[in-house]
Amino acid sequence: MLNSILSGDYPRSRLLTGLLILVVLGLAGGPFLWDGAVAYRTITLICLFIILVASYDILLGYTHIVSFAHTMFYGVGAYGVAIVLQEMPGSWAGVFLGTLAGLGVSIVLALLIGLFSLRVKAIFFALVTLAVATGFMILVSKFYHLTGGEDGLTLRVPRELGPAFKFIENSEGRVAQWYGFDIPTFFRAFFDSNVSFGDAVMKVRMSGKILMYYVVFIASAVLFLGMLRMMNSPFGRVLQAIRENEFRAEALGYRTMYYRTANVVVAAIMASLAGSLTALAIRYVNPDTTLSFVLMVNILLMCVIGGMGTLWGAVIGTALFVIAETYLQDFMGLGYGAVQNVPVVSEFINPDRWHLWFGLLFILSVYFFPKGIVGTLRARGERKTGVGKGANGEAAGETKPAEA
Repeated sequence: MLNSILSGDYPRSRLLTGLLILVVLGLAGGPFLWDGAVAYRTITLICLFIILVASYDILLGYTHIVSFAHTMFYGVGAYGVAIVLQEMPGSWAGVFLGTLAGLGVSIVLALLIGLFSLRVKAIFFALVTLAVATGFMILVSKFYHLTGGEDGLTLRVPRELGPAFKFIENSEGRVAQWYGFDIPTFFRAFFDSNVSFGDAVMKVRMSGKILMYYVVFIASAVLFLGMLRMMNSPFGRVLQAIRENEFRAEALGYRTMYYRTANVVVAAIMASLAGSLTALAIRYVNPDTTLSFVLMVNILLMCVIGGMGTLWGAVIGTALFVIAETYLQDFMGLGYGAVQNVPVVSEFINPDRWHLWFGLLFILSVYFFPKGIVGTLRARGERKTGVGKGANGEAAGETKPAEA
């Protein structure tokens, strides 16, 4: 059964398996393991970005298509839901219509970009997508009456997904409160005498906020496993064959142009769905959070750090990136408090310089994990076990064009 769920694409490394189990358990138990609004936002963003980064990886990692328009599809999905909910506030019909509208626009745009642009070389395709994405972002900013311009749009989601909804009621007709265990508080108790281990026990209101999180979590899991299945299907093998040698794939009879266009469309669909979920979860949409070039660079970084050409890399890369971006400054603040009277050292770990350390961490990760974290750990695991080497010393899972 596990083989069927994972489509036979196992982590192939004990350390990597452990990391993935930690991430999955941390997200599955989400609201019951991490207390506070910041933690809730962090685990929600990790779920959403796993879809977005994985969908970008099936372009970049599996087919070597460099596109800067991926955030455009993400934004289309988010704005589709946001705009429709302005006319049909708080309705499920508005959610479905907005999602369908976003999907329709994304498919049309992806087809146009794929059919007209994939005929050119990679660098020119990247430039075309950059121009299209920039133009789309300018259009969104200019059409203020429709998109809210730079101010963006605030959504009114269905009542069942809001914090006031009683997802589970107690015997008194109020929102039920279950118990959770806050992991950060538990570890703080080892170092802070003012915090006890009992403080880690927390109450969790079973409101619509919890329902919203698990809608995002389950949708992310289903979409991720769907992409995993697709990349391990004959379609995915052909994409990998095109990545390795497009001319040989054509010689074998595959119409590579159609496969590459289909891949662009599938990636756009996934990005659009991620955008629709983001609009519902965050309840606010603007160009900076859905269409900006900074967001595109972040997606690229998550993809590279986790490991291109392996969807598990999207899980690891996204989790590390989002956690570091959210908590690195707080972590440095703790260290700064301990050494603030030490000259030079205190200046280095000043929380105001967290961007410097953020960049340094990722330079080091690329240096020590040149194939991405997943790719490097898989290679080390296969060297230790001696598994995965063929007669020619080729690592398992590295599909050759002829196999397609």
